Amino acid sequence: MAYFKKAKVGDKVFGLVFGSGFISQVFDNGHYKLMVTFGNDHEVPYTEEGVPGWGKFNNQTLFYKNDIDLTEYDFGPVDKVLSPKKIIKYREKKKLEVRLPSGIWHPYSKKIKHYSQDLLEEEKYHLFRKKQNG
Repeated sequence: MAYFKKAKVGDKVFGLVFGSGFISQVFDNGHYKLMVTFGNDHEVPYTEEGVPGWGKFNNQTLFYKNDIDLTEYDFGPVDKVLSPKKIIKYREKKKLEVRLPSGIWHPYSKKIKHYSQDLLEEEKYHLFRKKQNG
């Protein structure tokens, strides 16, 4: 049974990428079954399994707000703002993390390449850090 099989408009959810939101539409047919509106006015379609139509994510990133335990995710502050040169260096060595709009640190990958590139162009270097050990 799909995780969002009984979803209703107005249900509160949490997306690992965009944070808190609510289900704004439920579709009867098609690949995407839900439209979720997040606090930053992003609207993202999701499958019944919670897989987004944003990026190249293949796993569930959307959960009912009361179902998710956020203690396993890193929301820590950035210790040191990286220079563009350091960001490129860590990206090439696969040691770069980027802060998603939800506040969660995520390893840099092709899945979020477009988002990360936008941050670089906007000079938001404080949203990058060297990968944390552990």
